[in-house]
Amino acid sequence: MLNNVIKTIAFTAVYFVSHVTLAQVQLAGEITQGSLIVGKTLPGSKVFIDGKALPVSTLGDFAFGFGRDQTKPIALKVIEPNGDVESKTLKPTAREYNIQRVEGIAKKIMNPNPKAVARAKKDRAQVKQARAVSSELTAFSQGFIPPIQGTVTGVYGSQRYYNGVPKTPHYGLDYAGKTGDPVKAPADGKVTMWVPDMFYSGGTMIIDHGQGISSTFLHLSGSHVKVGDLVKQGQVVAKVGSTGRSTGPHLDWRINWHNVRLDPALALKITPLK
Repeated sequence: MLNNVIKTIAFTAVYFVSHVTLAQVQLAGEITQGSLIVGKTLPGSKVFIDGKALPVSTLGDFAFGFGRDQTKPIALKVIEPNGDVESKTLKPTAREYNIQRVEGIAKKIMNPNPKAVARAKKDRAQVKQARAVSSELTAFSQGFIPPIQGTVTGVYGSQRYYNGVPKTPHYGLDYAGKTGDPVKAPADGKVTMWVPDMFYSGGTMIIDHGQGISSTFLHLSGSHVKVGDLVKQGQVVAKVGSTGRSTGPHLDWRINWHNVRLDPALALKITPLK
C-alpha cells in the first residue's frame, strides 16, 4: 500500500571549522514508482543522480523522478560548496496498478491506419521537443494544485490488454468535466506548446515548471494563453474538451521529468521545502 504521508529525507554533515554547523539536504516526495522528488540543498552545491549532474537553482532547488516501472535504485550525491560529499541510495518501492484484460477485439481495431500512425509520430516529436526544455524556473519547488475541481475518473499507471497485447499505460490523471470548463495552471510556468488538433490527444498544451518538470493537458477545446506566455499558479489557461480520440469531455493532466512520466496525484502531495 502507498504511504499517503509525504516523506522528507534529511542528510546531515558536520563542518569542522571554527564552530559546528549542521547542513541538510532535504527531499520531498514518496520514494516510489512514478513519484516526483523535489530537493533542496545549500546554494552552490552540485547534485548528481547516477553520476549525471542535475540543474541546481541559486537557492539550492533541484528535482528528479522515478518512472512507472522503475525498480533500479538511484545513487544521489551532493557535493557541498566546501567540498563535503553527501551520498544516498534511493530504491523506489513497487506499486500495484489497475490492469484490465479485454478479449475479442476485432483485428482491424488492433491494427491502426498507417496515416494515423504517421500523424501520431509527428505529434510525439513536438511533445518530445517541448518536454526536453530545461529552464531555470523553480516553480516545481512551490507545490502543485489540481488544474480542475472535477471527479477523478482515471489514474496513473492503469493499463489495458487487448487480446493479450499490452497497450500503453495511462500516464495521467483524468478529471470529469464539461466542455468549456476552465483549466488552471497547477503551478507557475511558461507555455512551451499549444497544438489544438493532435491526432490522439486533440488540443494539447505543455507548461514548463523548470528543470525539465512540465505539465501536459490533453483533449482541450481551447486555450486562453499562447506559447511563450508566463502563467501563475491558479491562472485559467485552457478549456476542457473532448478533442482527439476521446470518448467524452474530460481533462487528462500529466506531469513529466523530461521523458520520465510521473504521477500527478503524488506531485499534489508535495509541500514546499524551506
